[in-house]
Amino acid sequence: MTGTTGTFGQAAGRVDQSALPAAFAAFTLGALIIFAVGFAGPQMIHNAAHDTRHATGFPCH
Repeated sequence: MTGTTGTFGQAAGRVDQSALPAAFAAFTLGALIIFAVGFAGPQMIHNAAHDTRHATGFPCH
């Protein structure tokens, strides 16, 4: 091997600013679904997300 060193791109530690609105929207929608489903009326809908809600710390009882 010769004494060469590899370089990595400078953008490795940066966040693509154009992706932030989509990431925020996805997080908000996901949190809303998990939160709202626990309080849904039909038992089938509640049971579909029951374990996920408890795993993430959302109480539903």
